[in-house]
Amino acid sequence: MSVQPDVSVVIPTCGRAHLAVRAAGSALAQTHPTLEVIVVVDGPDEATADALGAIGDERLRVIVLPERGRAPHARNVGARQARGRFVALLDDDDEWLPHKIEAQLALAAGSSAAFPVVATRLINRTPRADSIMPRRLPGPGEPLSEYFTVRRGLFYGDGFIQTSTIMAPAELLRRVPFTVGLRRQQELDWALRAIREDGVELLYAEEALVLWHQDEDRERISHQNPYEEQLAWLRDNRHLFTPRAYAAFTLSVISSMAAPGRQGRHFRELLAEARRHGRPATLDYLTHLQIWALPPALRARLRDLVVGRRLARDTAALPEPVDVA
Repeated sequence: MSVQPDVSVVIPTCGRAHLAVRAAGSALAQTHPTLEVIVVVDGPDEATADALGAIGDERLRVIVLPERGRAPHARNVGARQARGRFVALLDDDDEWLPHKIEAQLALAAGSSAAFPVVATRLINRTPRADSIMPRRLPGPGEPLSEYFTVRRGLFYGDGFIQTSTIMAPAELLRRVPFTVGLRRQQELDWALRAIREDGVELLYAEEALVLWHQDEDRERISHQNPYEEQLAWLRDNRHLFTPRAYAAFTLSVISSMAAPGRQGRHFRELLAEARRHGRPATLDYLTHLQIWALPPALRARLRDLVVGRRLARDTAALPEPVDVA
């Protein structure tokens, strides 16, 4: 690039050329043009490299790793290669609305923190429904571990952070890299560790600026249920959670991973874990019970009825995907 970028977009990808092109296109179409897009191809993948090369934009860089290391490793590689002051993360199966980076930079400019981390709301798009997440933003003085984990309803949480919404100083991402090998809760793990650093402030844009495509017939990390791995991670990182948050996460997220196996010992194990190391509320117990009592498909339908917008949505209210063809 002939101009120094102030934002570096990092997109990890592997074996999904059409998605990587769509994601990169939504980044290159930003109203803030002074950026670079770094696509880190996670292992040799000629088709993806060729498809990205055909975009023909000097702001696009493609890094092909010699072997597969998974998305957290690819993000860390991209952050180390970034030339911009800020790094904005984008998963290859998501898209940005055109003014996302412009809005985030404006929020960062208004912060007095040395390391402003700026997230946004997103449009959670599934074949069944659209919904806006998070449903609320953190309250004044609210512990962020509780904001991310404590539910106010049986079928949904209110607080949320997702990788494709995050823009953070490059220096912070180099100081606090993503945890390599962690399959689920990668952004939660990173956010809870990052906010403990001196000078970090987490800000949210009120507007939904990301399209989170939840195609349920496509393989994605968020569909995996590594129960034992996630419970081990939670136990190792108990210091990142308040007791209230620890219990809520155990009896909602970890419970939902264990429930498909329908092993009673896991039901009891999680109850004991939440009570021994956390402070469960009545709603946490009820959440745990309904997760184990109701089939996942029925829970999903009930959640859509409570908080979702049905498939026959008002298309004027929520934007369609960005056309990058």
